[in-house]
Amino acid sequence: MGKAMFKLVIGLVVGGGLWFTAKAMGFPPVFQWAFFSYAAVGTVVFLLLDLPSMKPQSGWGAALSVLLFFGLLCVGYGAGASLLPQFDPEDEKGKTAKVLGSAKSGNPLDPWKADEVIQRAKELDQKVKELEARIKALGSGLATVPQPGGAAPVTASVPAPGGASGGDILKVGEEQWQLQECYNCHKLRGDGGKKRGPELDNIGTHLTVDQIKQKIMDPKSYMATGFEKEWEKGRMPDKFKDVMSDGEITALATWLNTFKNTAVDTPIPIKKK
Repeated sequence: MGKAMFKLVIGLVVGGGLWFTAKAMGFPPVFQWAFFSYAAVGTVVFLLLDLPSMKPQSGWGAALSVLLFFGLLCVGYGAGASLLPQFDPEDEKGKTAKVLGSAKSGNPLDPWKADEVIQRAKELDQKVKELEARIKALGSGLATVPQPGGAAPVTASVPAPGGASGGDILKVGEEQWQLQECYNCHKLRGDGGKKRGPELDNIGTHLTVDQIKQKIMDPKSYMATGFEKEWEKGRMPDKFKDVMSDGEITALATWLNTFKNTAVDTPIPIKKK
């Protein structure tokens, strides 16, 4: 009995250590409990080793015991696995193929004159601000004009080089947000994470397209206020300059620059480089 209690205490200590370590590293709760359950299963196995041997069985009784044992294992592992985050293999294969295809064949945005597109976006932003001021002067009661981050009907009409439209670069930018899984660390439009990185609904007010692009390519170039520890630990990976083309980064930065919702408290970025 004493040996069993010793093993039980060791199992609880190991399980608790795994749980708190996973929590400190920012793992979701489902993974914290998964790590704890692994320790619990190991503890049960070691406890079973101390149980007295069963009497030998034969015939139908033995066959039934074997079937029952494997049935319990299948149900237990199946039910446990269903609680873990599920991934669609085809979806992941599609993302991988898209990244590799872009690297091999080149992105259609690369031939664009990115500086020209950015300049036109800045001019459009200025016109929106002027229109907002005129509406306020007329006393219409409308405090703001809908910004492109919420709905982008105005930006989509900006012509871009090569016969494409400004809406195309925004579409590619949003696609890159999903493809690079930026939502794992950043919250935007009410969706995504918020613990590892700041909420970005008002990032366009604080940073220009060029500055956002610099942040994507060199995460250490800017530090969000209140995320000093995450910045020091390098939570934002610096892989994007290697896995994304210049056109894709420009598209993502341009799309993020359209988000200027001042009702959201996006932390002010501090330039570090």
